[in-house]
Amino acid sequence: MSIPARIKDDLPFLTALRRDLHAHPELGFQEERTAGIAAKLLEEAGIAVHRGLAGTGVVGTLQVGNGTRRIGLRADMDALAMPEMAERPYKSTVPGKMHACGHDGHTAMLIGAARHLAATRNFSGTVHFIFQPAEEGRGGAKRMVEEGLFRLFPCDAVYGLHNMPGLAVDEIAVVEGPQLASSDSWRITFRGVGTHGAKPHLGRDPITAAGTFLSSLQTIVGRVVDPLQPAVVSACFLQAGDAKALNVIPDIVEIGGTARAFSPAVRDELETEIGRLASGTAAMYGVSADYRFQRRIPPVINNADATSRALAAAGIVFGEKVQRSFPPSTAGDDFAFFAENAPGCYVWMGNGPAVDGALHHNTAYDFNDEALGYGAAYWVALVEGELKV
Repeated sequence: MSIPARIKDDLPFLTALRRDLHAHPELGFQEERTAGIAAKLLEEAGIAVHRGLAGTGVVGTLQVGNGTRRIGLRADMDALAMPEMAERPYKSTVPGKMHACGHDGHTAMLIGAARHLAATRNFSGTVHFIFQPAEEGRGGAKRMVEEGLFRLFPCDAVYGLHNMPGLAVDEIAVVEGPQLASSDSWRITFRGVGTHGAKPHLGRDPITAAGTFLSSLQTIVGRVVDPLQPAVVSACFLQAGDAKALNVIPDIVEIGGTARAFSPAVRDELETEIGRLASGTAAMYGVSADYRFQRRIPPVINNADATSRALAAAGIVFGEKVQRSFPPSTAGDDFAFFAENAPGCYVWMGNGPAVDGALHHNTAYDFNDEALGYGAAYWVALVEGELKV
């Protein structure tokens, strides 16, 4: 394994930084402190800094030599609205907020790479260090793009990484093609005619319609969608009636959930089929159905050329520990919006064992500080390889 000596020497600083960020988590579009730290450290390293995209976004730009190629490296900064239950010296100091997905580590690794690259300047071209707010479902990447990220900071390629519990810290997975699913939301309101629970024949029962809809929902995947095409449809919200009025059939039932796919065609199919099933069920029970499908995040699909360059960089740092085959995740990441504007590659970097089941979004999760050097070294190898002197 190859971690530059300068990065090794910087690890105590990066570890302290990561733990400080962990102790002070901030939710999406509220990352004022985190963004301020990132901007200050970039400026101290001699890197030009732009602030304000998507409110709290930070972009550092380092141009060296006369190379014309430009690449972007992205780290997400936001935490999650959930409590940290595990006891550790740097436990969250903010009740109800914690870094449960490792964005504190992502931020620290990119800062480590920026400090090294600014000091060594062993490349020719332009690298943009993109510190993105609000990855956790709040639309930070989309807003950065809409506010001119790629107009202000053009990129010939853009790269992202995410820690992965279960992979050893000296392992990395770099795979061409789909990596993360689209993440869309759907809502249905069944509207019937409320009545006395003892006299259901006098009304139109939306609860019975909802029950049939929910039991039929899973027929979409595997019966309508090609069984060889991965897809997920889950109902995650249900509201009907009043627990204090158990003899009343309500007028309406509200249901909501998520839909996930790895291809645009299947994404379209899910939107159509959920609505078709809702309207058909409503017709069967003599009620009506209001349907809304909200497209939130596209799938993350790794570009072949960008992936080949990422593989070369990964090989320099991780040697034989590079995984070229790794299952895609049905989670989503709005890095997808960046990869729609430039050829992109998103990789999975090891975070070690999931201690006590502490996977992403778990109250006991923690980023593994032993991964900091590998992540920073990967970014450096990528820049020096793609922007060769």
